[in-house]
Amino acid sequence: MKPLDRILETAKAAPRHIVLAEGEDPRIVEGAVRAVRAGIATVTLVGRRPVVEEKLAAAGSAPGEVRIEDPASSPLTERLANAYHELRRSKGVDAEAAAEAVRSPLVFAAMMVREGAADGTVGGAVATTADTVRAALQTIGRAPGVGLVSSFFMMMLCAPHHQKKGAYVFADCGLVVDPDAAGLADIAVMSARSFEALAGKPPKVAMLSFSTAGSAAHERVSKVVEATRLARTAAPDLVIDGELQFDSAFVEAVSAAKAPDSVLHGEANVFVFPNLDAANIGYKIAQRIGGATAIGPILQGLAKPANDLSRGCDADDVFHMIAVTVIQARA
Repeated sequence: MKPLDRILETAKAAPRHIVLAEGEDPRIVEGAVRAVRAGIATVTLVGRRPVVEEKLAAAGSAPGEVRIEDPASSPLTERLANAYHELRRSKGVDAEAAAEAVRSPLVFAAMMVREGAADGTVGGAVATTADTVRAALQTIGRAPGVGLVSSFFMMMLCAPHHQKKGAYVFADCGLVVDPDAAGLADIAVMSARSFEALAGKPPKVAMLSFSTAGSAAHERVSKVVEATRLARTAAPDLVIDGELQFDSAFVEAVSAAKAPDSVLHGEANVFVFPNLDAANIGYKIAQRIGGATAIGPILQGLAKPANDLSRGCDADDVFHMIAVTVIQARA
């Protein structure tokens, strides 16, 4: 079964309620209708009711097929405003400011998840990553014991020209700019768990660098070496190696030549980049030149699922992200 098909089937086996903050965007509407009809989720769109209804009708959706919440008139608004006030009053947010805040679709959707009115949320087709993540962090918050919220892309290599096919994780491609060794270790462990949940396979983690097994000496290489040590300590069950160049982690023959003692043997499926520059450039090259399908950025480390879309996304991306968010909610 292709990786994308597996994700969709896993989501369909136990659908959840996902709220989409940007319910007036045609891409969001189309993806929502597809998700409901595919049986992977119950979906709520947040936005001005007349506008959302018009977009749903244009997409061929039957009345009531997709739920709508308008922050200006929703019966949930007062409850969410009160909860937001309690949550943020220590930060100087008074009742009036809380009422204003929940009229923002991003905050409204995130508060629905926090208050149990939905299982997960997706935004970012219109809003920036900064705004989307800020709303999630300030309302949903970090999971217990998590010090760093990060992101990753699921990279699908399924085209005929791909010599190695399957699902891979690239992290962190969208959020943490320059993690220190401890942060990089956190990203590695969380990305491994995320891969296992979504791909259904044991993770094999490569900590990437411009050096392989001591071939270069530099403080940036040392950071990756230390991050590998910390990740192994935090998760002794994890199959992980570093520092490695990408080809040493991905190609068996190169691994045998450059890193013969590596536990990965060129079979890594989780690639942890040393910083956001490398990760963001890397996934876009894989997507635009290599023809990989990229799903993300998917957030990890939050108490409940909240995910970010690229502003260049299409309805397929929305549909797939809903499925990913359903699986995260189940986990």
